Amino acid sequence: MVTLHLVRTGDEPVTARSPLRLRLGLALFGLVWTTAGTIAFLLAHRPWWALVCGALWLITTIDLFMITRHIRQGPHYQPGRDVPPYRKAP
Repeated sequence: MVTLHLVRTGDEPVTARSPLRLRLGLALFGLVWTTAGTIAFLLAHRPWWALVCGALWLITTIDLFMITRHIRQGPHYQPGRDVPPYRKAP
């Protein structure tokens, strides 16, 4: 018997998979660079640029916490290929 997956164009928001592991890697990359930038600008006596990098560091850190929270919540936020798409609400 052949199993058909009924996915049509326009279902993308329902059947989309979240690339949380990619976002985690990019956020870690951003964390390293914002930390290095903050330290470098402090050592170069550029307080305003250090403040900007520090603000970006704070945003990156919050994003990291949100990403890890969603990953730990399980397949609802990070479904694998074996988890079928969710059915539409009636």
